[in-house]
Amino acid sequence: MHPDTEVTHALACPAEPKHAPSISSTDILNAKILVVDDQEVNVRLLEGMLRIAGYTSVESTTDPTQVCELHRRNRYCLILLDLQMPGMDGFQVMEGLKEIEGDSYVPVLVITAQPGHKLRALEAGAKDFVGKPFDMAELRARVHNILEVRLLHLASQKHSKALEETVQELEASREVIRLASVEEQKRREQELALAQQTQESLLPRSLPQFENFHIHAFSNPTRYVGGDFYDFLQLSSGEWTGVLADVSGKGMSAALLSSMVLGALSMKLRSGTQPHEVLDRINQLICEKSLPFQFVTLFLFLLGPDGAGQFISAGHTPACLFRSATGKIEELVSEHYFLGMFDFASYQSRPLQLCKGDILVVYSDGLTEAENEQGEMFGEEKLLKIIRQEAPSGSQALNRKLLKAIDEFTQGMPQTDDITLVVVEKYQ
Repeated sequence: MHPDTEVTHALACPAEPKHAPSISSTDILNAKILVVDDQEVNVRLLEGMLRIAGYTSVESTTDPTQVCELHRRNRYCLILLDLQMPGMDGFQVMEGLKEIEGDSYVPVLVITAQPGHKLRALEAGAKDFVGKPFDMAELRARVHNILEVRLLHLASQKHSKALEETVQELEASREVIRLASVEEQKRREQELALAQQTQESLLPRSLPQFENFHIHAFSNPTRYVGGDFYDFLQLSSGEWTGVLADVSGKGMSAALLSSMVLGALSMKLRSGTQPHEVLDRINQLICEKSLPFQFVTLFLFLLGPDGAGQFISAGHTPACLFRSATGKIEELVSEHYFLGMFDFASYQSRPLQLCKGDILVVYSDGLTEAENEQGEMFGEEKLLKIIRQEAPSGSQALNRKLLKAIDEFTQGMPQTDDITLVVVEKYQ
């Protein structure tokens, strides 16, 4: 074969990509499950409910001290864990499981009759919870959802390993790939530049003017295209909405998903749909249309001319609300799952009130995780310090100082995540 022909063949016929991971109903029903409860009657009840639902590989124990060793040997896809047990409670069991799971993913569905334990369990690493007394339909739904996510997670890890092997195969032929023409590289750069222009066109061409408010915004992707976006929309009610979102991943795939979410948000909000209903529907859309483990964190707020409104934070970094009257900063934290994480998730808004001089700062985690030459992160502490010092001088001074501080801190270092910032001040 002529050398030129070999180059053409290598470029046209790379190693075949491995299929993306998929999970069947059979995979879910055959997944290994461990039931842990110190009460034998509860163990039998749960085992029976699971077997009636079709699960074929269900084991159990009434001794919480055995759980870690059993999981080390059998690697269960799901552990139904009672929180209140003598000798060793469920929280202690989860700490032991974290040490076993190298990726820190603890496949636990906690069982509790205490509502106050639910949030603590999620913070400890549990993926979901089910209350006592047991509801058959609820148990089946939660077990199925967690198993599907867990199996996709494991399949994705295998898929990633297969992709790494493919990359290694391509590296072995790098001398052939190196012969690709300069014109081909230029064409790809032109396509990426066009994609960047397309995504930039989705952002507001100019910042809007809303009655009684000053608005500032900034976004800097790590590559030609990224996953962060912001937008503002005037509603027929006289109120207006703002949103800042961070799509998982980087590059083209993140940009495509951010474009889909931005379009859906605009369409639903313009139709007069309430914010919580909008996010419920978009969560379903992402679950149905995105790739496995793609998700979106988002902060959405709605305000009227008098400063009264509401907000929803879907797994997003805490927004900062500077109170002019006291000089204090309130953190608006998330109480909801990421969008696209669970199709059963629902989203509720919380009240928001901005008084004269108050400033709302919403940002993506790329800001606080921005690194300098020494590998140090910008951090939340530095951000809060700047807000306290500059917010009394108004949003323009604060925005200018934040951008300058980020630039001076990073000193042009390539960043690992997109940096996006929105600053809103009620000036009267």
